[in-house]
This record gives sequence, C-alpha cells and structure tokens, in this order.
Amino acid sequence: MRGKWLAVVGIGEDGLAGLGAIACSLVAGAEIIVGGDRHLAMLPTDDEREKISWSSPISSSIDAIIQRRGRSVCVLASGDPLCYGVGATLIRHIPISEMTIIPAPSAFSLACSRLGWSLTEVETLSLCGRPPALLQYYIYPGARLLILSAGKDTPGVVAEILRQRGFGSSQITVLERMGGVHERIITGTAAKLETGDIADLNAIAVHCLADAGIIPLSRLPGLPDDAYHHDGQLTKREVRAVTLSTLAPTPGQLLWDVGAGCGSISIEWMRTHPRCQAIAIEQNSTRLQYIADNAAALGTPNLKIVAGKAPSALKDLPQPDAIFIGGGVTADGLFDICWQALRPDGLLVANVVTIEGEQTLYKWYEKVGGSFTRIAIQRAEPIGKFLGWKAMANVTQFVIRNS
Repeated sequence: MRGKWLAVVGIGEDGLAGLGAIACSLVAGAEIIVGGDRHLAMLPTDDEREKISWSSPISSSIDAIIQRRGRSVCVLASGDPLCYGVGATLIRHIPISEMTIIPAPSAFSLACSRLGWSLTEVETLSLCGRPPALLQYYIYPGARLLILSAGKDTPGVVAEILRQRGFGSSQITVLERMGGVHERIITGTAAKLETGDIADLNAIAVHCLADAGIIPLSRLPGLPDDAYHHDGQLTKREVRAVTLSTLAPTPGQLLWDVGAGCGSISIEWMRTHPRCQAIAIEQNSTRLQYIADNAAALGTPNLKIVAGKAPSALKDLPQPDAIFIGGGVTADGLFDICWQALRPDGLLVANVVTIEGEQTLYKWYEKVGGSFTRIAIQRAEPIGKFLGWKAMANVTQFVIRNS
C-alpha cells in the first residue's frame, strides 16, 4: 500500500481540544501515534494504541516510521510541522504523496499575534540543536527577531550575545507555553533580563537596539578588516568586496575557499544568505583557529573547516558551485583537481600578488581560457602633518567558468 498512510498533525499547547475536525479524525483513525513525550501525554490515559516516542538520534525513529509504511501512522508535531519542525525531516525520507500534513499556528505566528508584529517584517531563526552563534548574523539596528528556543537557558544566552555585541539596550520578550493555560510573557532588555524561572518551552522575540557608538556590520561583502582576527593573511576589504562580487553567490550554493587564511572570503560568502555553504581549507594551525573564531563571531558557525594542504586536502569534499583560491596557486596539480571538481557552469576565481603566481595563472589561461583583472587599491594615510596615498599590493584576479 502506497497511499497517504502517514499523517503529520500540528498540535498546540491546548492539546487535542484545539484540533480541527480533519486533524481530529486523522489522530483518531491512526493505528500508531508518534511524538515527543509532551505530545504523547496529551492523549487519553486509556489510549492503548502503539506509541513511538522520538529518540536520539532522530534517524532511528524515522526508520521505525518507515518500517510501518502501509499502516496508519500519525505524527504529533509542535505547531507548523514544516516550520523548523519534524515535518521538514520526514519529507526528506518519505514522499509527500504518502503524507497528509495539517499545520497548527507556528510559534512565530503566535508570537506575532501577542506582540502585534507583522510576520513578513521579522527575521526568524531556530536555536534548537543549532549553535547560538547563528544569532550574530541577524543582529542589526532595528531588526525584529523571532527565535525558537532550545530550552530555559536560551534567553540568557541570547541576552549575553546581544550585550557582547553592543546591543544591550535591545528589548527582549520571552513567550512561554503559548496557546496553553500556562502561557506567560516576560519582558526586559538584554542588559537586564530576569532568567531565573523560565519554562523550557519558550520562544524569544528581540527588537535589536544598538548601544551608543556601535557601528553595525553589513551583510554585504567588504566587512572592515578589523572585524577579523588574523595574522596578516587577510584579503583586504576592497579586494574582498570585488572578489565576492565576482564569485556572485546565490542561496544554497557551496564554495571551496582554498588557502582560506583567516576565512574572510568563505565567511562573507555565507553571510550573503543563510542557505549559502562554504568549506574553508587551510593548513596553518593558528589560522585554523582564527577561522573558527571569526566564523562564530560573524554568525557563520556552520562553516566547515578542513585542516590540510591543497590539493591533497580537497579529496572527497562535496562538489562545489564555486572555488576561490587565495593561497597556494603554485601547488602542483591544484588547478586540475579544482577544475575537475567544479560543477558544470561553476566558477573558479584565483587571486595572486606574486609574479610566480601570475605565471601559474597564465599557464591555466593557456589551457582553458578565462579572464584577468588587475585590482589596485590606494588608501590615504598620514605622512607627517599631511595625508598621502599608500598603495596596497596589486592583486591579479583570474576568473574562469566551467561552461
């Protein structure tokens, strides 16, 4: 049997009483009920049907559901199952043609209804099973954020990140157990938030307000050089902006950042959109730590870091949509391995500052074509009592598309 054997029903804090007629019939007609302990506790105490409680890792529970294909299975999920919920996980393993999904209002919708915020004008994220450093990406003056919490400690963690970023004045609202009889709302600021008895089930709303003198970080490429910890191996701001413009990331694409230095190119690639992915390849142990620290501080903690020297370190990495080579272009075989790994229509960009690097790039050009650009930047700096122009090292940029 391959019909719609699996129902995924969103349920709120008001339990079964809050379900509509269709959802109630799906729950009532199921042979097997799946859910968290909190959801299963909403069922009548005399319900003798087979129950499956979510396990860790969740993959074993998914396997248990798939093994029951053809029987009537109902999954109870919090709110909207496809909004950072278990529905999004199930859909990766079971065709939608075999599923019926009935959403309840998401925590985001409920929070907006309490605050009077328009859902289309806020930014949403989940810190359930995700690094809190993700929040760094979303912080800017005036931002309204809705955050799914990992538990009772998450509001305090969010407040601390805001304080350290210079947003201690931000208004924080913690919304506990929305939609149930125990609903409660706690308000405060990042600098002064009472976190003593917050419930495990909560969502967090933040209106980001910068402290005096704080300069926000743009999501556009070209962050200030001092936004990074580095040992000098940093693609400078102006060159970084040009390079990211050339790489032209789109949501969901994967970048290899070869010879990543302090990670600035891969970090700013990922900052263009939350679904952009990058792998930073670097052999220097000190710089590897810089990459990890910078990624966390700038809101891209999911940047994958590979320790090793290219081209050997590139073996078995997932196929990239784009490759940036910022160091080590003269390594034997590097171009051939990168070129073979690149997706069709993918882009390879390499920056060099030495004559030897230019010679290597020209050999690549003779093999496959491409184009060259010379990037020359001068910054005004003091010369005694006056200002004068100081030239940065010229950068030769090679660009080739795998068409």
